[in-house]
Amino acid sequence: MKVNPDAAGMDARRLERITEHLQERYIGPGKIAGCQTAVVRHGQVAYFSSLGSMDLERAKPVAEDTIWRLYSMTKPITGVALMTLYERGFFQLDDPVHRFIPSWRDIKVREKGSDGEARLVDPRRAPTVRDVMMHTSGVGYGNLLDRLAEPAERGTPSIPERQGTLETMAEELAGKPLHFHPGDHWMYSLGTDVCARLVEVISGRRFDEYLQDVLFGPLGMTDTAFVVDDSRVDRFAANYARNRAKKLVSIDDPVESAYRRPRSFLSGGGGLVGTIGDYLRFCQMLLNGGELDGARVLGPKTVELMTANHLPGGGDMASFAVPGAYGEVGFAGMGFGLTMAVGLGPVRTGVIGSPGEYMWGGAASTSFWCDPVEELAVVFMTQLMPSGTFNFRGQLKTLVYPAIVD
Repeated sequence: MKVNPDAAGMDARRLERITEHLQERYIGPGKIAGCQTAVVRHGQVAYFSSLGSMDLERAKPVAEDTIWRLYSMTKPITGVALMTLYERGFFQLDDPVHRFIPSWRDIKVREKGSDGEARLVDPRRAPTVRDVMMHTSGVGYGNLLDRLAEPAERGTPSIPERQGTLETMAEELAGKPLHFHPGDHWMYSLGTDVCARLVEVISGRRFDEYLQDVLFGPLGMTDTAFVVDDSRVDRFAANYARNRAKKLVSIDDPVESAYRRPRSFLSGGGGLVGTIGDYLRFCQMLLNGGELDGARVLGPKTVELMTANHLPGGGDMASFAVPGAYGEVGFAGMGFGLTMAVGLGPVRTGVIGSPGEYMWGGAASTSFWCDPVEELAVVFMTQLMPSGTFNFRGQLKTLVYPAIVD
């Protein structure tokens, strides 16, 4: 990857602090196996590094084209896919989900009565497309988040492989009560997988085929997919977690991984793998207002709509999330748009940056953020579960922003 910090208006010596920080605090002590970081500003790569190992067991160093599990960094991609259909007039954000998935018409809410007993009631309003994009529908994530928080021992699966299809998942959710009335709270959820099902229903195509034709092909994201085939397996990183002794253990071998075979469940919430180069192209498309290298995916106003804070009253997730909620970002000063978080400014978040930056991350500690004010995109890749183990994004922000000098 060609690096030109001067053209990006950034100080190369200050950016090198990223290498020192990651090497000395994480790679050297064995807290992570390896990582990759890219900083792009004004469309120019200001910094790029590949550090450590992508596969400790096979002694393979991280390469420029290493393939990583994106997990929940799949979500903004799903959001963009759904919004391409919004741009064709097929739905409005406040359309009820049951317009496209009829079984959701009879969905119920579980709530406690005055006697303390749980009961099922009709929702005050139907969950909408906006709700499933924002995690405000009342749909949950099952016990997945609890499983991710458990210390891993060798052989523990990273994320249980879901059976069935997007269609069967949506039907299954229709029969389960919501955790709260739609719009009342924010709670991380399977809502983005419902968004993927909406893409299928509205477009009449399988989700992976739609992504390939509308996003990955036009944007040149040649290594982003749901499957790692034989031609790419040598570039696929191993996935790790720390055991109770805080030692790294392999939890998903790249050769034996479930990602090596086609799966029926095409998770819009966390099913993709890809390279840092591919994800940078996705981020740059957003920063460019929906276009990259002559390929327009979205219009600028649609990107603006996606990356605005949709929480009621301009509030933040700290005041709107259910107690004990999990997310890929800190909640203070953080709003939420359509499938990604939106920063409300450094004073409110307590972290250096700009108002209006948008971001998310993945279960294996991958993360990204885009800052339209600075025309800045940063992508960080590693494979360590769970993602809350270390605050990589916060640390990288303190290293990246002081290197801006123009």
